[in-house]
Amino acid sequence: MHYDVFNGDADGLCALHQLRLAEPRPEAELVTGVKRDISLLERLRGKAVAGDMVTVLDISMDSNKSALAELLLQGCQVLYVDHHFAGDIPDAPGLKANIDPSPEMCTSLIVNRLLGGRYLPWAVVAAFGDNLHAAACRSAAPLGLDDAQLAMLRELGELLNYNGYGERIDDLHFAPQDLYRGMQPYGNPFDFINNSTVLSVLKAGFEADMAAARSQVPVREEQQGRIFQFPAEPWGRRVAGVFSNERAREMPGLAHALLVDNGNDTFMVSVRAPLNNKRGADTLCRAFPTGGGRAGAAGVNALPRVQREDFVRQFFTTFSEQ
Repeated sequence: MHYDVFNGDADGLCALHQLRLAEPRPEAELVTGVKRDISLLERLRGKAVAGDMVTVLDISMDSNKSALAELLLQGCQVLYVDHHFAGDIPDAPGLKANIDPSPEMCTSLIVNRLLGGRYLPWAVVAAFGDNLHAAACRSAAPLGLDDAQLAMLRELGELLNYNGYGERIDDLHFAPQDLYRGMQPYGNPFDFINNSTVLSVLKAGFEADMAAARSQVPVREEQQGRIFQFPAEPWGRRVAGVFSNERAREMPGLAHALLVDNGNDTFMVSVRAPLNNKRGADTLCRAFPTGGGRAGAAGVNALPRVQREDFVRQFFTTFSEQ
């Protein structure tokens, strides 16, 4: 049996798409979820057996280390490609790990490197979706694209990423596995853009959600950064990532945090380090339960309301020390 385990955002989708264009696995079982559902290997406990192949894309090894250890102990063969904090990487014969947490790297760019650039346009889409615009443009240079074509790939990446945000699958316009299946026939993202009906749905939803988001003002603003807060509404969960990225690009010298009310006395938190100094977001978020991510972009899935003020203090302290 083969399992394809992947993050439901643009990077996870495009990483898997590149791999399966190169090595089709039509029999593979897809294991995915909303962007913040990162403990995906837990779903394979008691299910995967010796000899099974598991491909893991764009989810933190550190957040899945217990389940990963169990799979390796059972005799599964695991290919793990990711750009998040990994912690200690197991030294096991059944594991092939390709981890690169560099701030200007995403999982799809790692896959692109492994494949020798065979499906580079899809890696560029993912980099745009992950708010790595400079890396996306650098990577796209060999393609010789004009500004209009780059803008098309950027919009696609941002829309795929937008679709991944939500507390539950019902918050999303498309379940990630269905979105991936919609991408499968297209070796070239421009063909997907021109022929798929998916983008019109995402674009309409995105524009409505972002109109609501852009009407919000910071709840706290200091010289180090800005903090926004959204109510417990599906639109707020859906645009959390895209809104955070947009605000970061708007003021690249500032750090940004967005707290979205989960409706259960917790907040979903998105943090962006200053774009001109991408560090600190991961250490800040890992200081709280359910927190993790990368140096430039990180988050907390369920910050207890009673810890809100502590988070605010640590946010400004973290980014005042840079």
